[in-house]
Amino acid sequence: MILTYYCATTMILFAYLLGSIPSAVWIGKKYYGVDIREHGSRNAGTTNMLRVLGRRAAVPVFALDFLKGFVAVTLIELLKYDEHVGDIWIINLKIVAVFAAVLGHIFPVFAGFRGGKGVATLVGAITGIYPPVVLLCFGVWFGVLIVSHYVSLASMVAGCCFPVFTLLSPKVNESAPFVIFSFAIAVLLIFTHRKNIDRLKAGTESKIYIWRPRNARAKGGGQGPEAGKQ
Repeated sequence: MILTYYCATTMILFAYLLGSIPSAVWIGKKYYGVDIREHGSRNAGTTNMLRVLGRRAAVPVFALDFLKGFVAVTLIELLKYDEHVGDIWIINLKIVAVFAAVLGHIFPVFAGFRGGKGVATLVGAITGIYPPVVLLCFGVWFGVLIVSHYVSLASMVAGCCFPVFTLLSPKVNESAPFVIFSFAIAVLLIFTHRKNIDRLKAGTESKIYIWRPRNARAKGGGQGPEAGKQ
């Protein structure tokens, strides 16, 4: 039993270390010669990479952030071979691993504890628990982004829909820890986007155009390290 606790604790710590991999910081410094945390919104995440350095920089950052969250949670499955660990404990440990990975992204030990908001890592981690809910949330996120062009607003709305979809899903709505977890994630997303909320209220939040209209392209100009704040 002591070995079981040791393995579980080690995996949670590993989840935090995986989350701490600062892909945006490392890619920005190595391939573009900039610290993304010194430009735009000063956030080490996919959205800021997209606005400051463009799609070629943002895509690998999103992929790596998603992957580290997914791997951090999926590795918990190895504990199912321990006779002391039941299905309920697997789910509970996965939930803890999600928080550990996201915490690592927000406060990365490998980048001076200055990271991003953890949305991509969160999406990857939740995908490792229950993919259907993630797909529904992604549909909401994409729809809001297409209509509003605000990534931050899309992320918050999708995050708030997460507990709703959880309660409507018969496969997970009977799991009290997962339901509580879904509400906690919604609150966490609102908390980490509080500066974006202020900018949305002030009308200064930058927009992202998946299919950029000509008038927006003319006004927005090119992308670079000196792009405006998110």
